[in-house]
Amino acid sequence: MTQAMAPASGRVHEIDAVRGFALGGILIANIGFFADPGYGVGLGTMPISEGPVALVISTLVLTKFYVIFSFLFGYSFALQMRAWGEKVRARMLRRCLALFVLGVAHGFLLWIGDILTLYATLGLLLLAMRTIRPRTAVKIGCWIIGVMSVIWLLLAGLTLLDPAGAVPPAADAAAAARAEALVTGGPLDFLRFQAETYPMLAALVWVGQGPMAMALFLFGLAAGMSRLLEERERWARLVPRILWLGYGIGLPAAVFFTWSSQTYGAMQLVGLAVNNVTSLLLSAAYVVTLLELVKRVPAVGGALAPAGRAAASNYIGQSVLACLVFTGYGLALAGELEPIAVMGVAAVIYAILLTLSAWWLRHHRQGPVEWGLRRFTLLSASPPRPR
Repeated sequence: MTQAMAPASGRVHEIDAVRGFALGGILIANIGFFADPGYGVGLGTMPISEGPVALVISTLVLTKFYVIFSFLFGYSFALQMRAWGEKVRARMLRRCLALFVLGVAHGFLLWIGDILTLYATLGLLLLAMRTIRPRTAVKIGCWIIGVMSVIWLLLAGLTLLDPAGAVPPAADAAAAARAEALVTGGPLDFLRFQAETYPMLAALVWVGQGPMAMALFLFGLAAGMSRLLEERERWARLVPRILWLGYGIGLPAAVFFTWSSQTYGAMQLVGLAVNNVTSLLLSAAYVVTLLELVKRVPAVGGALAPAGRAAASNYIGQSVLACLVFTGYGLALAGELEPIAVMGVAAVIYAILLTLSAWWLRHHRQGPVEWGLRRFTLLSASPPRPR
């Protein structure tokens, strides 16, 4: 049996590489809200909503990378169950508590779209379901996705009964201008914006992403229990089929999702229903493509894996650097850059964090945030040991 797991550390390095890759997509999806804070006050459209940059981001990035990240959370939970044994319940409770507190601080101080509080809460559900059979976990995940898609379709049908519901609400230009002024006005003004906006947006994240995230947690848990990514030969023969489904069906569906998201009413809701299912196909194709590339060019995995090993540090680091560029914490460039320039900033931030992750992990076993989480989880007072 061919194992991908490194015997010294017990880590699956391919998972770290995929996680590092997913961090780049998450940064691209999120940075538009930093660059134009008006989208955080309920204007009804996604950031960078027009032009070729918007088309590429909406088609290839939006909703695709949090799917990968959620799947890996469930997979990592399975690895932790193996490593912690009978101590998994107490340790996971502490870990989820630490993630929740970190997420609240992250949301109020840096990034209104924080996902850590949602992950911490759903992690408790995953903990309660830890004895579930892999096949049952997959079935429940499929039911969640199916029910959510049906709900979107039913809402689309209800919208058709009310023609007035297809009229988009007028954008509140004054609210957008106020948001930009607060974000760029100075640290205290930015904190005021965060305090006003984060609770509302956190609720939207929980409702909008919670069910799908839970389904992907369950898929990841089932895959981890079955050692799917550690035993590559079990699915290697399926690579052509996964790529065909992902790029042959998932990609056209992503184009439809992009087109429908520019409408308002029933078709937009249909696009969300379709995307619930097909985003998984395209995300799976991304992962398989990356794993095939890493197999042929190991240096790619070597560049991405350190960021994946320090994923929480990188996630927080993205927000810190974006705030330094776009908010009153630093250069206050929100509203000043064209979409292509915003993507340039994202590329620079990603490159900086990849470099810092590799440098840090040459001297430490975990990233700084991971070290704090591990210390609280294990109730260990020992400092991080150099490698």
